[in-house]
Amino acid sequence: MPWRTLTRPAAVAAVVASLAAGTAAAAPAHHDGRPEPTTHAWPQRLVDRSPDLVQPQALTVDRSIGARRAAQEVRLAQQLYTFWNTGQQRYLDAAISPRFRDDTLPPGRPQGPAGPLAASRTFRAAVPDLTCELSDVLVAGDKITARLVFRGHFTGTFNGVRGGGQSVEFNAIDIQHVGADKIVEDWHIEDNQTLLSQLGIRG
Repeated sequence: MPWRTLTRPAAVAAVVASLAAGTAAAAPAHHDGRPEPTTHAWPQRLVDRSPDLVQPQALTVDRSIGARRAAQEVRLAQQLYTFWNTGQQRYLDAAISPRFRDDTLPPGRPQGPAGPLAASRTFRAAVPDLTCELSDVLVAGDKITARLVFRGHFTGTFNGVRGGGQSVEFNAIDIQHVGADKIVEDWHIEDNQTLLSQLGIRG
């Protein structure tokens, strides 16, 4: 989207392939090397069911990081994307570190925590009813990868163009690096071509 970047991190292609591969948690192995049956129940127990938080539609978790760390990372993802879903700063503050760094920073966006906040406000001026669906979450080591679907209606103004109420729906992929307790950096890519077409703006 315009407040984010078209830059494609080298890992994105591999990430997309990983997300497409399935949604079960990584299975531990027997002593003889044979994998144990995978189960969908374990990763779903890691999800915070608080009604104010967005819920992941699909979840893949690396068991080797342990349940406590996995649950922490899943909740950070829920908090961050609840911020994108609502625009409420308290969720952003809960998810990202004061030392947060955007490694694919678009021109004109401030670095650090101020960046996502400014981006959200800018886009909500154009699409006030913006929602963020947390379609897929992949937790592995200290990384969270998310596939997102943004939806809404262009009833505001963007770059001097007034919306006519047309629907907006486009995808994004994020990779978040988690530190000791919060997200410390990220990489992201969005389908800006689709978005600008829906807004009626030539890219």
